[in-house]
Amino acid sequence: MNPEGLERLLQQVRQGHVTVQQALQRLRSLPFEDLGFASLDHHRSLRQGFPEVVLCEGKTPAQVVAIARALIKKEGPFLATRADPSVARAIRRLDRRAQYYHDARIVAIHPSKQKHHGHILVVTAGTADVPVAEEARVTAEVMGSHVERLYDVGVAGIHRLLGKKDRLFEAQVVIVAAGMDGVLPSVVGGLVHCPVIAVPTSRGYGASFGGVAALLTMLNSCAAGVGVMNIDNGFGAACLAHRINRLSSTHDEREMRDRRER
Repeated sequence: MNPEGLERLLQQVRQGHVTVQQALQRLRSLPFEDLGFASLDHHRSLRQGFPEVVLCEGKTPAQVVAIARALIKKEGPFLATRADPSVARAIRRLDRRAQYYHDARIVAIHPSKQKHHGHILVVTAGTADVPVAEEARVTAEVMGSHVERLYDVGVAGIHRLLGKKDRLFEAQVVIVAAGMDGVLPSVVGGLVHCPVIAVPTSRGYGASFGGVAALLTMLNSCAAGVGVMNIDNGFGAACLAHRINRLSSTHDEREMRDRRER
């Protein structure tokens, strides 16, 4: 249950449309629901603004479907990451609104009448980094952020990035996914005024050590204001970017409201 849903329920109780006992019944699964093999955190929307997300890796299809069924019943946005096509088909049988994003390996149900806020730009060094970037893009969009893409602009042809620098300057948060030497986040971090979230990817030859080389490069960035996520963690980058983006958007909305009231 999200804050809006809880407020609506309390208003219905106050107006007499829902009894106290009926409200208690609806709230019975808060703060969590025990499925035996999983404890679903239905309270997360109230605390963090977005429901619990299903990581499909390591779970059986039956477990994923059971968790998805319980989360979808709450009628909020839904997100399942690292989902293969067979798991995606099983979730779509639960709810035809579910969409499968193949590159991102995400199954998502977008909120109805969703408004997107702010401006996140997702950048990749190469095309091989796109799956990680797409995981970030889809996640942030489902959470409610406005997201744009700028792909394949790595340092092997830095003129590609510099030719699109205006798009970098417009963003409130930039996510940069890069494998190989992992240098691109430092370059972007030296150009923009906004926070940069670096995501090392596991793309590269032997000495890249599955993304460790890119990770160490990003952790040693000489550009200020660059934060670093775990290897291939597009989801984590999106969560952080959305929170930063939402704070910035909220600040802008308050300023506009204050101007109107003056």
